[in-house]
Amino acid sequence: MDPRKFSVTLLAVCLAACASNQPVGLAPGMNVVNTEGLPEPTREDLKTAGRPYLIGPFDKLNIDVFGVEDLSRKEIQTDASGRISFPLVGVVEAAGLTPGELATAIEGKLRGRYVRNPQVTVNLDETVSQVITVDGQVTKPGLYPVIGQMTLMRAIATAGGASEFAKLDDVVIFRTVAGKKYAGLYNLKAIRRGNYPDPEVFSSDVVVVGDSTARRLFKDILQASPLLTTPIVVLAQQGRF
Repeated sequence: MDPRKFSVTLLAVCLAACASNQPVGLAPGMNVVNTEGLPEPTREDLKTAGRPYLIGPFDKLNIDVFGVEDLSRKEIQTDASGRISFPLVGVVEAAGLTPGELATAIEGKLRGRYVRNPQVTVNLDETVSQVITVDGQVTKPGLYPVIGQMTLMRAIATAGGASEFAKLDDVVIFRTVAGKKYAGLYNLKAIRRGNYPDPEVFSSDVVVVGDSTARRLFKDILQASPLLTTPIVVLAQQGRF
């Protein structure tokens, strides 16, 4: 999900809708949600059922070559580029492969020259599949693993902190819960002052810091109430963003 591609038909936002849970401005299917923050994702939202896991940087793998003791129970971690180095085989590009595809690649490099009929098994010991996206005005935009309980402030700190010209009152979290797409607008200054709690972020959330997306998405609300001291959450029932 790319927040830059959001439909901006919801720009006509009515401040009165904040308390009434009514459609936002002229955007069909857009609601301001009367809530203290974004709803938490369900277990179904967090899991990726039916989607094959693709190996990425810093994943920890356990590789076995059946019947070859010196090539079995090898614990190997991919490097920052997603490559591994395996005995007799050398460097293998593992990033973007499933464990089964990596096993096949290793078998191909061992077959004939080193092992007559190699049978390779690759298992994931530790993955970083649970990630969030931090974008906008931060020092190091990118994908970051969700380790333990991560909050919005921690997520931004993990991305190197807000940049010099970041708009700290324009921080949006995009989230999908039970098939519905939400966007929540937060004010880091207000969180630091203790106006409201630092919200928790979850796997697959997209955090955009100090970007014009917030001004477009919440334009009329911000004009009517420039001091954002509570979160504002909108719901796109029709999947408009």
